[in-house]
Amino acid sequence: MTTTSSNQLGIMFNEVMSGGFALDHTDPATGAKSGEAQTLTMHGSITIDDLDAFIADPAHLGRLDVRMDWAPFGADISSYGGVFNLFSPTGDPHLKLMVYEWGITHQGQSYYFAGQKNVKTDPLFDVWKETTTLYTTLHEGTDKSGIIVGAGILELSPEELIKMTRTFTALNSNSVAEDLKATAEFGKFFLGELWHIYIALP
Repeated sequence: MTTTSSNQLGIMFNEVMSGGFALDHTDPATGAKSGEAQTLTMHGSITIDDLDAFIADPAHLGRLDVRMDWAPFGADISSYGGVFNLFSPTGDPHLKLMVYEWGITHQGQSYYFAGQKNVKTDPLFDVWKETTTLYTTLHEGTDKSGIIVGAGILELSPEELIKMTRTFTALNSNSVAEDLKATAEFGKFFLGELWHIYIALP
């Protein structure tokens, strides 16, 4: 049980993704496979202060705090202004996004990582790939409007998924029952969205 300044039941969890990432590339797939690619590891902490408001919000917005390792920039780099969206709608009814964005400062210069998982109405067997593959670009400046100076793909491995499920922690919970309620509500929303995306839509 963890307490924050809010009185609403919330949840937080950790997620680690890693993969090939290269400077001077603008396409994530190309950057990930290039000879210049080096492993980038994102250690993310996702916080949802008010679970009811998060579920009701069409954008499903949470907070993302990142510490990352990537040889060109260094190790254990902290982020600022991180954004997390779970199943954020797009103009396409058959596509929703899982968004992970965070800013860093390197040698006095601001950079912004913009990543998204593209969750489409594809056959059910694609659900694993689409919810664990983060297509990411690196921008100059403090948001994704800046020039792209790097790109790659980060992935959530099966081992890291198991670790992630062990990090779910209820916020503003006063009992084990509320702990379980927070985890169950988040899980129901997550699985419910997957059901809607992969089964309910034609």
